[in-house]
Amino acid sequence: MSMKNIVVAGGGVLGSQIAFQTAFKGFNVTIWLRSEGSIGRAKPKLERVKNIYLTTLEQMKTDPSAYCNGFTDKKDLTDDEIDELKNKAELAYDNITLTTSYAEAGNDADLIIEAIAEDPKQKIPFYQELAKNIPDKTIIVTNSSTLLPSAFAEYTGRPEKYLALHFANSIWKNNTAEVMGHAGTDQKYYDIVVDFAEKIGMVPLQLKKEQPGYILNSMLVPFLNAAEMLYAKGVADPETIDKTWVLATGAPIGPFRILDIVGLTTAYNIVIMNPNASDIETIEGKIAAMLKEKIDAGKTGINAGEGFYKY
Repeated sequence: MSMKNIVVAGGGVLGSQIAFQTAFKGFNVTIWLRSEGSIGRAKPKLERVKNIYLTTLEQMKTDPSAYCNGFTDKKDLTDDEIDELKNKAELAYDNITLTTSYAEAGNDADLIIEAIAEDPKQKIPFYQELAKNIPDKTIIVTNSSTLLPSAFAEYTGRPEKYLALHFANSIWKNNTAEVMGHAGTDQKYYDIVVDFAEKIGMVPLQLKKEQPGYILNSMLVPFLNAAEMLYAKGVADPETIDKTWVLATGAPIGPFRILDIVGLTTAYNIVIMNPNASDIETIEGKIAAMLKEKIDAGKTGINAGEGFYKY
């Protein structure tokens, strides 16, 4: 199966990155969004990603360390070759279509990448409506951070063509794509998704069985939870917790910088899946309240200009 028309459902932190990278690699890309307001919020995210590509590519002319794996396999690029990649970034931005129409988005889709909120109450109705508006050829993947594809397969109307394709943040440089099927996924479509991941510059990491959180988030979420717990208990402030981690491990950033990149809404949606989060006296409840306070103030992370830090 030859992939050509790709739909990304959701224009959030990762949705915008996935859409832009896919368009950058030459695919026809449409972003489906719930409302005109969502379209308005998605546009500056796409512009931000475009500017990152353009700035980073220009830096590569004088600084080889600026190279990003998602741009190209070739590392020794001439200035002309870099300018050609910059032109591709401009074209990617110009050619992405944004729509609120299921029919327009799904009409001729080869692959749909679902990247909407980490909330079953939103995902299930989305899949049910989507199933009415897509051709038989369409493969559906979810970029869910923690939820299993088996929980949603029946709602897609094509469980054999449904699996997970999970990206890391800043996919132009952290170019991993975890591929995870469920018991009903047909190996044929699993392999097609692996091939697609390679074609958009990702390194496909193939999971052999379902695992909540895949490989990356099985390690990352407990780490972030531990940092949030320290802050929620009043042990230390975010800056000190981050400084501790960076100085002691040599990591480039700490957990609260990572939370700002991931987006506090995603972090909140993950923590409230724990039943204890409804009790303000529990650690989970304190973490949920702390995140909710920032979200309500519009401090949702790097894309908003402020989260735990100002940008």
